[in-house]
Amino acid sequence: MTAGPASPHVWLVPTPVGNLGDITLRAVEVLRVADAVACEDTRRTGLLLAHLGISRPLVRLDAHTMHRAPQVLEQHPRLAYVSDAGTPGISDPGAELVRAAVAADIPVEVLPGATAFVPALVLSGLPNARFTFEGFLPRSGRERKERLAAVAARPETTVLYESPHRLAATLTDLAGVCGETREASVTRELSKKFEETARGTLTGLAARFGAGVRGEIVVVVAGRAVGEAVPGEEEPDYAALAQTWAGEGRGAREIRELLTARGLRKNDAYALALQVTQDA
Repeated sequence: MTAGPASPHVWLVPTPVGNLGDITLRAVEVLRVADAVACEDTRRTGLLLAHLGISRPLVRLDAHTMHRAPQVLEQHPRLAYVSDAGTPGISDPGAELVRAAVAADIPVEVLPGATAFVPALVLSGLPNARFTFEGFLPRSGRERKERLAAVAARPETTVLYESPHRLAATLTDLAGVCGETREASVTRELSKKFEETARGTLTGLAARFGAGVRGEIVVVVAGRAVGEAVPGEEEPDYAALAQTWAGEGRGAREIRELLTARGLRKNDAYALALQVTQDA
C-alpha cells in the first residue's frame, strides 16, 4: 500500500478479537498512514499499535464522546477507526462515525477482517444459511421481553453477544421463551488460549455456565422448528381452516399440506383432511 489518499478519508479497521496474529497486512498499512487512530480505549489500542511497531496520535471516540466526531474529522482528515476488538460498527459506536463522515461527504472504507459472531455461528453447527444478528439484548424491561420473544419465534438461527456475568441469566431467559430443549451453543475466548464452544440445549448450557464464566461471549440459538408453536400466538382453529379449504374445492392432499405448514402434526392433518373432504 502507498501513502494512501491525500484527501479526507475514513477507514474502519478490524482488529483481532484475540490472537494478535489475526491482524491483516492491509489493516497494518492503513494504521501506519492515517493521520490519527480513533478508538474506544486509547490504552488498549496503544498496546496494539506498540505491538505492531506503529506510532500514531490516538483519539478517544466511544459512546460517550462520539458527538465530537465532526471536530475529530476536521482535525484529522485521514482517520482510521478501531473498536476494542473485531470489526468497527458492529455493536459499537463506529456506525455513528460512518454517519458523521457521510454527512460531511468524506469517503468511508471498511476493511474486511476479524469479527466474533461469524466464527461462533460456524462453530455452533446450527443452520447458518439464514441467521439474525441480535447484538446485545437489553438488560431488562419490556424491550428485553420483546426481543427474547422475537428470538423464540423466528425460524432462522439467532446470534447474540452477552457479557460473562449475565450469561447464565440470559440462557435461562431464552430457555423460558424458546423451550428447554431448544438447541444452542456458547462460544467464548475466540482465537485465545482458552477458546471454548459448548453445544447443547438452552437449559443444559444455563446449568453448565451457572457458576460463572470469563471471556467474550457469543451465543447462537437454533431457530423455531417447523410445527413448533410461536410463543404468545394462539393455536389456529385447524378444523375451521380445513372446512374453509374444503369449501373452496381443495383436495385432501392439499389441505393436509396446508395444515402441516400451519403447525398441525402430520397424522392429525391427514385425518382432518380426509374428514372434511368426505363430509364435503
